[in-house]
Amino acid sequence: MKRTEPKVIDLNTKKLESVLDRAESALDEEDYETIKAVIESYAYIAELVGDKNTTIHRLRKLLFGARTEKTETVLRDKANGATASSSGDDAGSESSEEDGSKEGSRPPPKGHGRNGADAYHGGEQIKVPHECLRPGDPCPECVEGTLYEQAKPGVLVRLVGQAPVGAKVYWLQRLRCGLCDAVFTARPPEGVGTEKYDATVSSMIGLLKYGTGCPFNRQEGLQGSLGIPLPASTQWEIVDDAFQLIEPAYAELIRQAAQGEVLYNDDTTVRILERMGKRGQQAALAEGFGQDTAGKKESGRRGLFTSGIVSTHEGRQIALFFSGRKHAGENLSKVLAQRAQTLDPPIQMCDALSRNLPAELETILANCLAHGRRQFVEVADRFPEPCRYVLESLKVVYRNDAIARERTLSPEARRQFHQAESGPVMEELRIWLTRQFEEHLVEPNSALGGAISYLLRHWEKLTLFLRKAGAPLDNNICERALKKAILHRKNALFYKTEKGALVGDTFMSLIYTCQLCEANPFDYLTELQRHASALAATPQDWMPWNYRETLKQHNRKGIEACPNAG
Repeated sequence: MKRTEPKVIDLNTKKLESVLDRAESALDEEDYETIKAVIESYAYIAELVGDKNTTIHRLRKLLFGARTEKTETVLRDKANGATASSSGDDAGSESSEEDGSKEGSRPPPKGHGRNGADAYHGGEQIKVPHECLRPGDPCPECVEGTLYEQAKPGVLVRLVGQAPVGAKVYWLQRLRCGLCDAVFTARPPEGVGTEKYDATVSSMIGLLKYGTGCPFNRQEGLQGSLGIPLPASTQWEIVDDAFQLIEPAYAELIRQAAQGEVLYNDDTTVRILERMGKRGQQAALAEGFGQDTAGKKESGRRGLFTSGIVSTHEGRQIALFFSGRKHAGENLSKVLAQRAQTLDPPIQMCDALSRNLPAELETILANCLAHGRRQFVEVADRFPEPCRYVLESLKVVYRNDAIARERTLSPEARRQFHQAESGPVMEELRIWLTRQFEEHLVEPNSALGGAISYLLRHWEKLTLFLRKAGAPLDNNICERALKKAILHRKNALFYKTEKGALVGDTFMSLIYTCQLCEANPFDYLTELQRHASALAATPQDWMPWNYRETLKQHNRKGIEACPNAG
């Protein structure tokens, strides 16, 4: 289809207002608000484009957002490139190019330099003895001395490229009798099983797809180019079989997450083809996501979501994913239904959307301070001075929280520290926010007024960290967890069925929980499959943080049962 040049028409304020007036009477409230937002955005961007001082950088930042929301970046003084700060600690933190050229004027950037041998703990560790000398031998140089082994050996690291899923082909010799036609086939080498796919295959496929966002068809192309065919349909069958074995670990994660002290939750969108279209809408109505009211049939809930829930329990973090029609609050209710009745209500951290709240289950609600802060970041170009005050105030709070982490303060000590150091700052901020409306310094319907209203409306929940021990500042940990689902959605685009979504949720939950606990997800998934019967019997012993100890106990029992083995 040939693309044509867009028709250029002149639009002025009166014409846009007349279009809005007609739209208000013709459309429902939700559609009208959408059209109104689009027209207002167009008018604002057109005004910026007409301003000779508007730069391409500013437009890109407005349309696509800044690469970072750090206070220094948002409030950078464009006149001299210096960072404005109301805090003495931050003043002069960014040196000029002349100062930066001086030796030792700034610390070296993090993340640069070579990895030591200890960083390769996942590689095969091979001890190599000296080819001709042993401890206790006489020194070949001076003859009189005696050799002893040094505590720190020499190190040689060798990295080898290979296919994600390797293959070994065993050609078993076959002999046939020339008289009776009897055939004799060589046995496979000891330790080689008869199954085609080892447990490590499903672990690698699942880790690539659900952990790094590499879809089945992309893996198929990579494997094929390396001479080890692995069709996408076969990959699905492999991970589906593995899902049957590791599912008890996912169920146990849900149970343990329900006992957490703090639970974070949020949503992102997902596509499940089986749940889309007319058939999906009919299924949604049948399941109660739509209903008949006043004789008018509603279409039901159209949205499909992946909910991320991160629970902190006994100093550990557990990540859970749920995909389907339900919102984050409904999925949180599903988790909390398994909470022990003897436990106090947990702290729940989320943004201020009502769909994040669990129905009929009590939680101590905290709202995300980063969401409130972001609204001032988005309007900092238009209202620099008011936004500067708010962002600098919140910067003090986040700096205090970082100090509390560095000092490894207990939850109660952290609360007391915030009360002493952050409490006065937040109280001054609340007074300042209130004065903006009382003294008519800010128009309530403006973008800045909306940001201020958000903070004041949710103030008690945004400042729970000042009153409740263990209450977090923001929901960033859950936002990071949802990046796993977003990465999968960007690359694989959709799940075909609900079963596929469940398999994906299971693998994602186990993989990301391993990463939060600093466990090896590939090794963990493999051991779960190899010990599936033990996992089904005692799933609590096969969590990412304790499965290695469980393996040691199993190996110890095996040696005791077979003392002469080997």
